[in-house]
Amino acid sequence: MSRTNARPDQELDLEHELPPAEEGEEQSRGADSPPQVSAIPPELEKLRAERDTLLDRLARQQAEFENARKRVVREQQEFRDFAAADALKALLPALDSFERALKVSGGDKSEFRNGMELIYRQMQDALQKTGLRPISAKGEPFDPRLHEAVEMVDTAEVKDNHVLAELQTGYKLKDRLLRPAMVRVARNSKH
Repeated sequence: MSRTNARPDQELDLEHELPPAEEGEEQSRGADSPPQVSAIPPELEKLRAERDTLLDRLARQQAEFENARKRVVREQQEFRDFAAADALKALLPALDSFERALKVSGGDKSEFRNGMELIYRQMQDALQKTGLRPISAKGEPFDPRLHEAVEMVDTAEVKDNHVLAELQTGYKLKDRLLRPAMVRVARNSKH
């Protein structure tokens, strides 16, 4: 078909051009009224609803997957911390022995003592890098979550229910109690 049949205000699609309407058809339809568009077929509505349902399911599946991934990462970290706690618990008696050996030798400034102090400091530094921290006890208020009372001592030197002496150092691994500090607690009714 040629452009000569087209009205000047319309541009024609030559590949999909409809033949000009017969005079009778134009009058029955009305010259100014556009062709009637039928309502959306029920099949199309059904497909749209199905698409929306599938998109919703996809979003939920993605959220579940992300939550599962985060849970696995958290569980792996907890497992590593638990395994590290067992290994560090096994090293604590050796650390205690170092502390006792250094206290017994007192003010002795021999090369042997200097070597022991160096080894002790290196061991403490290595353990602190893993997140191990000693629990402060001496002079602190007694806290049953952190301290294990071995003895109650009547004394006026320290406030009531405060730690008088630390018998064994307690440790925390990050925020988890690894071993409570074994302490003597002051009993003093005057303070």
